[in-house]
Amino acid sequence: MVNSRNKGASFERTIANMLHDDLGLKAKRDIEQYRAADHGDIITDNESWPYVIECKRYGGKHFTFQMDWWRQVEKAANAAGKEPVLIYKYDRQPITVVMRLAHIMGDGAEHGELVRMDWEAFTYIARENWDDTTNA
Repeated sequence: MVNSRNKGASFERTIANMLHDDLGLKAKRDIEQYRAADHGDIITDNESWPYVIECKRYGGKHFTFQMDWWRQVEKAANAAGKEPVLIYKYDRQPITVVMRLAHIMGDGAEHGELVRMDWEAFTYIARENWDDTTNA
């Protein structure tokens, strides 16, 4: 039996490493998430990073998106004044990223509509929306 807290922490470290490898972003787990409400799972040292990221890693066979996960990251993002991003993975399934469609399309989408994508699509969108003046 795998400890779910360790599994989640390991996934958070994996995502932080992927952010570094794919976007050059220095990221790490936010330990404050265990002490205070409304924190995402990943923090960066770059103030221009526009996202709060919540990570979920689960086993099981249902592979379904949980709206509670989205509400959690949305609350943390609102507190930080940033865009929410949910990254989740079920055992033996690819990583899925959820964002607001309005963040991608601007005024062409309803505020509440969400879009799911793979990791590569997310990194493309992140590059396009991130004004990284310190990492040029």
